[in-house]
Amino acid sequence: MATVPVLKVEHLQKSFGKFQALKDINLDLQPGEVLGFIGPNGAGKSTTIRTILGLIKAFSGTVKVFGKNAWSDAVAIHQQLAYVPGDVYLWPNLTGGQTIDLLLKLSHQKHNARTDELIKEFELDVTKKNRTYSKGNRQKVALIAALSTDVPLYIFDEPTSGLDPLNEQIFQNAVEKLKQAGKSVLLSSHILSEVEKMGDKIAIIRQGTIIETGTLASMQHLTRNQVSVITKQPLTDLDQVTGIHQLTLQNNQLEANFTLDSDATTDVMNYLAQHQIVHLKTTPPTLDNLFLRYYEDNGKSGDTK
Repeated sequence: MATVPVLKVEHLQKSFGKFQALKDINLDLQPGEVLGFIGPNGAGKSTTIRTILGLIKAFSGTVKVFGKNAWSDAVAIHQQLAYVPGDVYLWPNLTGGQTIDLLLKLSHQKHNARTDELIKEFELDVTKKNRTYSKGNRQKVALIAALSTDVPLYIFDEPTSGLDPLNEQIFQNAVEKLKQAGKSVLLSSHILSEVEKMGDKIAIIRQGTIIETGTLASMQHLTRNQVSVITKQPLTDLDQVTGIHQLTLQNNQLEANFTLDSDATTDVMNYLAQHQIVHLKTTPPTLDNLFLRYYEDNGKSGDTK
């Protein structure tokens, strides 16, 4: 019997007046998987998530969460997920601790040992009123409530906005624990390193369309490895070798730096070996490389968040 995806979005479209915010969104999230949803502010990430949450209705296409319709079954779906937006607004006269407990109660959950553990890890003073909190502390309140909730699906939309690097690491560790527990996570972010560390699968959105989906390993064919090499014999004709780009030569052509097409690796390594390699370093492409490649469009915009 096939496993029902936690999330299945097919050909989702959404317009606001004459502006088409989402043109063709296709996503799927399986049990125990972390899906990194990346794109710059304005690409359509938050609009997609609001549709998944049933906060706005799709113009066309299908959005199913746990096999249920995201719009008509929103109430039932919300009982099985936790959500943290990038801009958290809290009741100003409640303390952080009161807010965490209220959010848990609204989700039919209770303050537990995990809640206390997260409060300690994030170093949140829960006795202070929400109106005194910085953006980062408001974000901590929402994250603590969500991460101490026991549900099968967690949706984070720019969750570390306002957090310092130490607290970002705490969040990443918490997501790893969710994954180990078999939970599913949809993580929307424009922080590439964040998604790269946590995502099992990545979906890149551009101007309201998913332009690539897959594991980071499967997507690395789309860009090039960075290579630094030192040889005993001059690399005089290295620029003639197929698959090499952005070549710079130094030290009487004994030292080279370049980018390399993955499918040309064998031929280039054979060439370098013939020139007696002294030192060789290769760096695989990162999400930054993939992201920049997709978004090199002379600064064209016109998207919606």
